[in-house]
Amino acid sequence: MNLLLKKEYAMLGLSYLIFLAFPWLIREIDVTSAPLDPGILSAVFVAILGVLTFKAVTWILIRSIWPDFAEYAQFDLFLDFLGLKELHKVLIFLGFYLILLLSFVFTLAALV
Repeated sequence: MNLLLKKEYAMLGLSYLIFLAFPWLIREIDVTSAPLDPGILSAVFVAILGVLTFKAVTWILIRSIWPDFAEYAQFDLFLDFLGLKELHKVLIFLGFYLILLLSFVFTLAALV
């Protein structure tokens, strides 16, 4: 099994372990909180967990459905990116950052 795929499964497992331990952790921080506190801390944490889970599952699906695309993304895309002009690099980077930020905001909005 590929090392990158093992990292994705490990990230999923760790995320869900933290999710299961969250009620205990929040009770240690704030003793007045309920075990499944529907407050803002839980919403932010569940949004982060949702985005990370979506990222991990998407990468696992890409690796299983389109292995050629996953191999290109893993090895050759970086070299193609380095060949771009600086303006294009910045626009691509900011575009991906905007998509990541919006995915977090929309996931948080769906939970609240």
